[in-house]
Amino acid sequence: MKRKLSCLILSVLTVLIAAGPAVAASAPVLDRIVERGELRVGMTGDQPPLNVKSKSGSLIGLEADLAQVLAGSMEVEAKLVVKPFSELLGALKSGEIDMVMSGMTITPKRNLEVAFAGPYVVSGKSILTKSETLAAADESGDINLETVKLVALEGSTSQRFVEEMLPKAKLTKSKDNTAAVRMVLEGQVDAMVADMETCLIAVLRSPEADLATLAVPLTLEPIGIAVPPNDPLFLNLVQNYLAMLEGAGLLEELTKKWYEDGSWLIQVP
Repeated sequence: MKRKLSCLILSVLTVLIAAGPAVAASAPVLDRIVERGELRVGMTGDQPPLNVKSKSGSLIGLEADLAQVLAGSMEVEAKLVVKPFSELLGALKSGEIDMVMSGMTITPKRNLEVAFAGPYVVSGKSILTKSETLAAADESGDINLETVKLVALEGSTSQRFVEEMLPKAKLTKSKDNTAAVRMVLEGQVDAMVADMETCLIAVLRSPEADLATLAVPLTLEPIGIAVPPNDPLFLNLVQNYLAMLEGAGLLEELTKKWYEDGSWLIQVP
């Protein structure tokens, strides 16, 4: 995969190298990445199939693969930094990480704080539940009940979705998806609100638990790469690489690998 990508972007890299100090002087984020030879990518490590810790402790998933490919394109090493979802944008703005790839929906509010490249995936909100009634919901109104207890990832669009679209339900915020799924399994809440793929993977990982999710997501959401707002050249570079990956069919290959082929599930706890 890396060899195929390198052939496609060789001309782009040549232009960047030839531009030399002029590009570096006006690209603070890109400059520090090149200087240290490392691209620091933030993710939660518990959002399969996008990113998840394997049994060996390494991070795997579509975003983990994409981070490695992007770093290889820049001729630097990829360093995957694990943080709670609610801390990722803060780490990006402080310079602790260079980008966020963690199932982050592109929203106007977030775009006021950071820039986005992409989208590389289109997702949507769903629920994970043991309740046949909730799993059969056709619209958010079917879940917006005072008797329903929900859990959502803190700082996520799932939390905002519950607060705005399901205000009657009782909401609990979790630090990570693993804790949220556990709350559903233990009956502490009636359902978890999360991205469709997160719910589907949870069903597959616990076949004996009688978990279910919606047949059709309640929303459609673009997932993108968050980068600092003060480096338009870095943003432009990442966006160009994503376009080339899509044109070469590599994004499609990654999507098939992580969304359609479930063989990777044996690698996770």
